[in-house]
Amino acid sequence: MTQRVDLATVMDRLAIDEVVTRYAVAVDDADWPAYRALFTRDGRADYRGAGGVEGPAAEVAGWLAETMRLFPVRQHLIVNRRVRLRDVDGCPGDRADVQADYVNPMRLESGDDFVAGGRYSFGLARGDDGWRLSSVTVHEKWRRAAFLRAAE
Repeated sequence: MTQRVDLATVMDRLAIDEVVTRYAVAVDDADWPAYRALFTRDGRADYRGAGGVEGPAAEVAGWLAETMRLFPVRQHLIVNRRVRLRDVDGCPGDRADVQADYVNPMRLESGDDFVAGGRYSFGLARGDDGWRLSSVTVHEKWRRAAFLRAAE
């Protein structure tokens, strides 16, 4: 691999990392126009693995806007990012896949804490305007909430 290809790969990885970070910030800050702008025109989001919905990202953003009102305080911590650039003829192409673990502490209006963790699967595509999400899938692995234990 030449230095030019190596540099392009590093730049792609940094740009992809930025998209994933902007995703977390958009959800945490309830910036739904920014959330929608992260996706390709045909991008989809799938939150069924955490009890949510699946569909076109623009529609899912509306569902998130309503659902996240229950949690006025939230913070996504997205870690252990594994980026795989899809190769085309031995060179990085215009598609990428990211697997990343998350911990998502949130606080309900009641003051009760809710924490969930799991793994995201992000699909990305590079277009004229840079890297965008073509898909987001949430695979929740665990959740903890004081109010759930009190109800048992």
